[in-house]
Amino acid sequence: MKQDIHPDYHDITVIMTDGSTFTTRSTWGKPGDTLRLDIDSKSHPAWTGVQKLLDTGGQIAKFNKRYAGFGLKQ
Repeated sequence: MKQDIHPDYHDITVIMTDGSTFTTRSTWGKPGDTLRLDIDSKSHPAWTGVQKLLDTGGQIAKFNKRYAGFGLKQ
């Protein structure tokens, strides 16, 4: 194996969306850094079964306006 080509593998702290923390080893950041998660298994719809619709920049309104009445027979 070649020497000095692998990234540094060190301990970091991960903060979940509910505030709980754990320590793991990673190549992310610097030793002792904190990684704060925006989405994890406690908040992601794939694991919770609860879907929350987040409209960023009016994309849903834009979609509804564009396709209003599409496929509807009056």
